[in-house]
Amino acid sequence: MKRTILSLLLAMFATATLAGCNTVAGAGKDMQKAGEKVQDKAEDCKDPPC
Repeated sequence: MKRTILSLLLAMFATATLAGCNTVAGAGKDMQKAGEKVQDKAEDCKDPPC
Protein backbone atom coordinates (compact mmCIF):
# COMPACT_ATOMS: atom_id res chain seq x y z
CA MET A 1 0.00 0.00 0.00
CA LYS A 2 2.80 2.42 0.89
CA ARG A 3 4.55 1.61 -2.35
CA THR A 4 1.42 2.41 -4.37
CA ILE A 5 0.92 5.74 -2.63
CA LEU A 6 4.59 6.63 -3.09
CA SER A 7 4.43 5.73 -6.78
CA LEU A 8 1.29 7.82 -7.23
CA LEU A 9 2.84 10.84 -5.51
CA LEU A 10 5.99 10.51 -7.59
CA ALA A 11 3.96 10.35 -10.81
CA MET A 12 1.95 13.42 -9.79
CA PHE A 13 5.12 15.36 -8.98
CA ALA A 14 6.74 14.40 -12.29
CA THR A 15 3.64 15.42 -14.24
CA ALA A 16 3.43 18.79 -12.50
CA THR A 17 7.13 19.43 -13.06
CA LEU A 18 6.98 18.63 -16.77
CA ALA A 19 3.86 20.72 -17.26
CA GLY A 20 5.52 23.64 -15.49
CA CYS A 21 8.59 23.42 -17.72
CA ASN A 22 6.47 23.53 -20.86
CA THR A 23 4.55 26.53 -19.56
CA VAL A 24 7.70 28.47 -18.69
CA ALA A 25 9.29 27.60 -22.04
CA GLY A 26 6.20 28.83 -23.87
CA ALA A 27 6.13 32.05 -21.88
CA GLY A 28 9.81 32.60 -22.65
CA LYS A 29 9.19 32.22 -26.38
CA ASP A 30 6.28 34.69 -26.19
CA MET A 31 8.44 37.23 -24.37
CA GLN A 32 11.23 36.76 -26.89
CA LYS A 33 8.85 37.50 -29.78
CA ALA A 34 7.54 40.60 -27.98
CA GLY A 35 11.11 41.77 -27.41
CA GLU A 36 11.90 41.33 -31.09
CA LYS A 37 8.88 43.48 -32.02
CA VAL A 38 10.03 46.23 -29.65
CA GLN A 39 13.53 46.02 -31.06
CA ASP A 40 12.23 46.25 -34.63
CA LYS A 41 10.15 49.31 -33.74
CA ALA A 42 13.17 50.95 -32.08
CA GLU A 43 15.20 50.35 -35.24
CA ASP A 44 12.42 51.95 -37.32
CA CYS A 45 12.37 55.00 -35.06
CA LYS A 46 16.11 55.73 -35.28
CA ASP A 47 15.54 57.93 -38.31
CA PRO A 48 13.11 60.81 -37.69
CA PRO A 49 10.19 61.20 -38.01
CA CYS A 50 8.89 58.26 -36.07
